[in-house]
Amino acid sequence: MISLLNYWFVFALMLLGLYVTISASNLVKKVVGLNIFQTSVFVFFISMGKVADGTAPILDSAYNAYSNPLPHVLILTAIVVSVATTALALALIVRIREAYGSVEESFIHDADNDTAP
Repeated sequence: MISLLNYWFVFALMLLGLYVTISASNLVKKVVGLNIFQTSVFVFFISMGKVADGTAPILDSAYNAYSNPLPHVLILTAIVVSVATTALALALIVRIREAYGSVEESFIHDADNDTAP
């Protein structure tokens, strides 16, 4: 039962991130929701790479079970990409704030509809 706990945690984080992304009208909160969702995917992949009673993949005669390092390496790369995409999203939000004077989605839609021919 304990081994399934991390998967329940991933599921709860995934739902929380999805809820925040869908329900928030503030663009910064949407980015935070996407980051929460992304973190749940990271935890999921890391959980899949863990082998019961496995150790780090360092060859030693005392150990015969090793955890798979590939998911960890992939997630390390994904974290770097995540930070870069979050920085880009926040830079775009700053630019939207300068252009529209707000980061609220409804305000931006109203402003676009008012200026449309």
